[in-house]
Amino acid sequence: MIKKAIAVMTSGGDSPGMNAAARAVVRTALYEGVKVYGINNGYQGMLDDDIEELTSRSVSDLIQRGGTFLGTARCPEFKTPEGRRKGFENLVKRGIEGLVIIGGDGSLTGGSLLSKETGLPIVGLPGTIDNDVWGMDYTIGCDTAANTIVDAINKLRDTASAHRRIMLVEVMGRNSGWLAMMSGIAGGAEFVLVPEVKFNIDSMCEEIKAMYDAGKRYSIIVVAEGVGSAIEIGKAVEEKTGIDTRVSVLGHIQRGGSPTVEDRMKASMLGEKAALAIISGASDIVFGFNEGKVVGVNLFEAVNNTKTLNPELVRLARVLA
Repeated sequence: MIKKAIAVMTSGGDSPGMNAAARAVVRTALYEGVKVYGINNGYQGMLDDDIEELTSRSVSDLIQRGGTFLGTARCPEFKTPEGRRKGFENLVKRGIEGLVIIGGDGSLTGGSLLSKETGLPIVGLPGTIDNDVWGMDYTIGCDTAANTIVDAINKLRDTASAHRRIMLVEVMGRNSGWLAMMSGIAGGAEFVLVPEVKFNIDSMCEEIKAMYDAGKRYSIIVVAEGVGSAIEIGKAVEEKTGIDTRVSVLGHIQRGGSPTVEDRMKASMLGEKAALAIISGASDIVFGFNEGKVVGVNLFEAVNNTKTLNPELVRLARVLA
């Protein structure tokens, strides 16, 4: 059954390209003659009834902007069945017949529960810099974040070389090492520490000392936050090597910035696909990219399976170090 009105929201941590995706959802829906509403501030806005109808002008001058014009927020109340029912009723009273959710694993999990409990058609788009959604090799924002990290590594390399230091760079990713691994390889790091692979700090420090004895001027170690605190690891590295060591925790700078061409294009393509799917009556699908092609993954499978790190990336990082 063709839908007459849909809604779009962003949820969880923001990521560059969310605006491009939401823009594509809105303009595709309008092109198809379907009303489209924006839910402000994620699930909290759904419960607060902070919902407004959007026009083409509502999403102008957005494709180049990071963050999310719809806003996002944490919402503990939505984790309860009563909270989800309240949000659903706010949608129903406006005649909203389907919802596109742009967010990460937690946000999509909330959508899957809403779908199960109310029957509301849900289509998800993977918006997270962590690139940790099962069934796909790309999530909106991961490319921009990786480029931000590489830019930081390039700058840190200069000061590390000047002082013959070891430089540890802590990056985001939660329990996924994708961001660390990709930026570490692209940034030429000597070591990349990720939660998916055990590491021996004593062996690493022995290698670093041997490299310095052979004339190396500096070392870059990229640390995924899921491994532990880079500050604590840095203290141990300096103690074991006797080499001046510094730590840079990049933090939320990784979430911001104008999205790359890849994030703009892929987010736009996914946004159109999501809008067309929800309008046509599809539900419980997450659209992403895998091996360069748009793929649809079952929503419940996407949120109930754990994505693994490509072992070829792990091998390549060691070979090129």
